[in-house]
Amino acid sequence: MVKRELDRHGRWVLATMAWIGLWASATQVRAAEDAKANEKAAESPSAEAGDKKPDETKPDAKELAAGHSMHGEAFNEGPRQHAYLMGGTGNVHLAVTTTSAEAQKFFDQGIGQLHGFWYYESERSFRQAAQLDPDCAMAYWGMAASNTNNEKRARGFIAKAVERKAKASKREQLWIDAYADYFDEKNKDNKRRREKLILALENIVHEFPDELEAKAFLAGQIWWNEGAGIGLGSRQAVDSLIAEVLAAAPMHPVHHYRIHLWDNAKPERALIAASLCGQSAPSVAHMWHMPGHTYTRVKRYEDAAWQQEASARVDHAHMIRDRVMPYQIHNYAHNNEWCSQNLSFVGRVHDAVSLGKNLLEQPRHPQHNHYGNGGSAAAHGRRRLFEFLSKFELWDETLALAETPYLEPTDQEDEQVKRLALVGAAHFGKEHFDAGQACIEDLKSRVADKQQAADKAEKDAEEEAKNEKKPDDQIAKAKKDARKSHDSAIRQLEEALAELRGFRALARRQYKEALDLFAKAGGRIRKETRSRAQLSAGEPDKAIETAKKSVDENANQVLPLANYVDILYRAGKQDEAIAQFKTLRRVAGHADLDLPVLKRVGDVAKALHLGDDWRDPAPPATDVGIRPSLDALGPFRWSPYVADDWTLNDGAGKPISLHQYRGRPVVVIFYLGYGCLHCVEQIKSFAAKTKDFSAAGIDLVAISTDNPADLEKSIASCGIEGGFPFPLAADPSFAVFRQYRAFDDFEQTTLHGTFLIDAKGFVRWQDIGPEPFNNPEFLLKEAQRLLAQ
Repeated sequence: MVKRELDRHGRWVLATMAWIGLWASATQVRAAEDAKANEKAAESPSAEAGDKKPDETKPDAKELAAGHSMHGEAFNEGPRQHAYLMGGTGNVHLAVTTTSAEAQKFFDQGIGQLHGFWYYESERSFRQAAQLDPDCAMAYWGMAASNTNNEKRARGFIAKAVERKAKASKREQLWIDAYADYFDEKNKDNKRRREKLILALENIVHEFPDELEAKAFLAGQIWWNEGAGIGLGSRQAVDSLIAEVLAAAPMHPVHHYRIHLWDNAKPERALIAASLCGQSAPSVAHMWHMPGHTYTRVKRYEDAAWQQEASARVDHAHMIRDRVMPYQIHNYAHNNEWCSQNLSFVGRVHDAVSLGKNLLEQPRHPQHNHYGNGGSAAAHGRRRLFEFLSKFELWDETLALAETPYLEPTDQEDEQVKRLALVGAAHFGKEHFDAGQACIEDLKSRVADKQQAADKAEKDAEEEAKNEKKPDDQIAKAKKDARKSHDSAIRQLEEALAELRGFRALARRQYKEALDLFAKAGGRIRKETRSRAQLSAGEPDKAIETAKKSVDENANQVLPLANYVDILYRAGKQDEAIAQFKTLRRVAGHADLDLPVLKRVGDVAKALHLGDDWRDPAPPATDVGIRPSLDALGPFRWSPYVADDWTLNDGAGKPISLHQYRGRPVVVIFYLGYGCLHCVEQIKSFAAKTKDFSAAGIDLVAISTDNPADLEKSIASCGIEGGFPFPLAADPSFAVFRQYRAFDDFEQTTLHGTFLIDAKGFVRWQDIGPEPFNNPEFLLKEAQRLLAQ
């Protein structure tokens, strides 16, 4: 056993050393490859068409709506700009039938991105492979596999693969048939179709035992099925399957699946995988994120925070470089909210708050990023920001942010209740009694409104039941059910009200009353807050017990341990406090010393004759692989990219340029000519709101595919009296459309695009796709939010 582990460790060292060379090489050539791909895209024929025989399944070009794909609905969404060979996506190879060596490279890149759950980019790579070889059936299989979270699109892609599978090998046909059956709309039994996919992948492994990717996908699918309620049987058996892959390819991204396999069972068994996962595919942000799972589970939060920060930086570099919006990467918000949480565990709270704010700074979209989508950057950012401000008692920062878009009021009742509770607690923490009382009165009014609504609902239900001549027991049930629908909201309000009254009592030094009120606040009160109230109320034993319980539940975290030290010391348990403080010095090795909880332990540091900076960071771990510099991976925070300048002529031949708008924000609309009815509707909608945008300090300009002479037709089609209210520019060569990626590189056709560019020339918001963005009210409100940051 020891020899086997040493052999595995040796392979790890050699593999990691090889990765360093690959990473450096990939970094050096990335820019050159991107430029080459851009040049090739401009010269290439229509995507998946080339000089091949036309696809008879394509819609008639005359009937095709502007901006829509000629290949069908599945191709309308997703990436429509070319891929490039970015390097660092994993040591993978799955041979496919193709006439293009380059198509094989893009296919393999897509496989590596699939293993890292980088679905948006894997689809792009597979689309690039299909452009290079339209008959490559497996390229369409890859597009389908990239859309496991959107099965309607997946079915459209796999159908294309099936159409072409006769030209593929038997092995490839097995792959295509397996996923065609899985995505078949007739298979309504989710459990059964997942089990069949496992059998199909097992068959590929049996028929082609050297097919590493079949083993990797099989291991991943077995784990994936567990989340659907299908038992995986033996984890060790699945681990052995993964080991077979790694024996042949030590830096294969299957390390990702090993982490997931043991994540909620025995995470320590994934520590070697955690040391290699990010290094095995350094361009894929999620591969850096995944070791953070393992390190979090084993409570190694410093290492977890490093991994999550690496993930954030790689994502940010990619988004800025390739002009991708954060919400287009499906797991980006999850990666970053986890990063912020781990940062808070090690006391890097200012960085955690910064990352939470950064999630809130990102562009919102009515279909993707908004508070109603719990997995979005907006929802995650707000939730984490509330958490950090509250539990670390950052009351000054809370009150400052309350007047900004970061803690803006919302129309969502539950979010507004949380905001009132946080802002009210901050006011009482600063002893602003009048302002805190205003928050209490607001909550009281909301409780009264909800009670009134519940009473009315109960009365209406009773009258309806009586009118229907229902018996007494059914009348009683109808009344109970009617009120029950309001109970949750009322309970949330009452608990928030008890919380705020408790903080008011704390501020008044009425500690017993505070504890009584906190007991009515449900699970809203942290043990740290409760323990401090208990100590102040003359209950030191209870305070110590409460503080210790938090430490036991949250081992190796700065906040509970620092609070425990403080409680012990103030309760007269100096020796115990000093013993715990020695542990705290390591746990808080990189913590922010200006946090209130760490300021409170200053007396302990003085008793030990330590300086102002009493932290004692632990030496870096030696079992985490060879890590690159974080700064080399990308920026810590997401930021918008710089808009390309352009100059075009209007209908009168007068030049219009982006530069002339510098110093003032502008919305730039790319529309597909006067013949696109949807585009006409869009520019009419925005024209009607021109004065509103102008009043907000925002200009409007539109760029058309029309030539200058035809711009007048756009104006005429809008039927606006008194002239068009904002400039229209002509781009018949599509040069600026290409610059702004409002262009399908695969099909060489223009797309609709809407962009908000700020006064300094940064793109703050964008929407590119098959349909024009026709919600000027949303964009105006969003622009005001973004520009106020």
